[in-house]
Amino acid sequence: QVTGHLDDCTCDVETIDAFNNYKLFPRLNELLESDYFRYYKVNLKKPCPFWDDSSHCGMRDCAVQPCPSDEVPDGIRSGSYKYSEEASNLDEECEEAKRLGAVDDSLSKETRQAVLRWTRHDDSSDSFCEADDIHSPDAEYVDLLLNPERYTGYKGPDAWKIWNSIYEENCFKPQDVKRPLASGRGESLIYLPKWVRVCVEKRAFYRLISGLHASINIHLSARYLLQDTWSEKKWGPNVTEFQQRFDEVLTRGEGPRRLKNLYFLYLIELRALSKVLPFFERPGFQLYTGNESQDAEMKHLLLEILHLAKSFPLHFDENSFFAGNKKEAAKLKEEFRLHFKNISKIMDCVGCFKCRLWGKLQTQGLGTALKILFSENLIEKIPESGPSYGFQLTRQEIVALFNAFGR
Repeated sequence: QVTGHLDDCTCDVETIDAFNNYKLFPRLNELLESDYFRYYKVNLKKPCPFWDDSSHCGMRDCAVQPCPSDEVPDGIRSGSYKYSEEASNLDEECEEAKRLGAVDDSLSKETRQAVLRWTRHDDSSDSFCEADDIHSPDAEYVDLLLNPERYTGYKGPDAWKIWNSIYEENCFKPQDVKRPLASGRGESLIYLPKWVRVCVEKRAFYRLISGLHASINIHLSARYLLQDTWSEKKWGPNVTEFQQRFDEVLTRGEGPRRLKNLYFLYLIELRALSKVLPFFERPGFQLYTGNESQDAEMKHLLLEILHLAKSFPLHFDENSFFAGNKKEAAKLKEEFRLHFKNISKIMDCVGCFKCRLWGKLQTQGLGTALKILFSENLIEKIPESGPSYGFQLTRQEIVALFNAFGR
């Protein structure tokens, strides 16, 4: 049922399937299993900023197992090194020396400077996400391969409240989309009042959130807890669960549209990868873990993936975004950014920690993709060598961007 042309794009489902399944995904999967991309630093203890919430999921499958620090490669830890209070009181030069000293001195000067820029960079003004303070004592490294995204038993009113607040309070809704009215197994659906016209940007924003929702639901259906006995647990595909969320008849025509929104999300993130190539191509950029040969190999694979992304024949044309009156466009872009920032904050209200981990990672990944698409002029001006001050990505953003696209 999900075939053919995608709205607002020149692309179709079949072209994406062939490109992704045979060319891109096998390479991307290999990249995501490497040390640089499997460790994500996250603060899962931030309080919910929107409502009092003590209803944490008590099931053991909701828990996230953080890494003991000695398991995280030295290079990754030194990249987000936390400096002592005394150090910050010293003058700039001395602090610079201390910072450089925290980084492996076998590195070239240029690489050490790059590692420092990651730790220093504050991109709050162009960020689409409420970023975690990764220097907080509550922030811990998580091995994403050991904490996979799957169904944990977290459902019902709490889970429904999260998605409801994302859609009802934070989304530009198109005219004929039905939303669930109440939590429960069946979806009681209503038509929203018809809007006269929704501009392409607001329609796109809604579709990105819907695509993210679809992606998460597909993973929960594909890795569902099928058997839970004292002797063993078994995860696998739950077709019934998938059909309840996506079947055309059961969702009154909404399911296939949700799946098409996932393809739309894929196209947006693919476009961002094709645009960010100059940032990663610079000789000074390293996927630094401390293992020199593996780091070089992974950078080679990363560039191969980005060149492949660039070669895709039917890219989404983001020039249609914010193309009208400059003042209106700037206002709309800022509205877009603040809406998305709010959505990233709502992820701190998710009661299941494993769901919170993957929700935060995927919203940060999408936020990073949007940041790239809206920074095209800055990316084009990146010098081939030396620092890239105009446009910068932190390690957190890089890990989130590629893992979110991997989802």
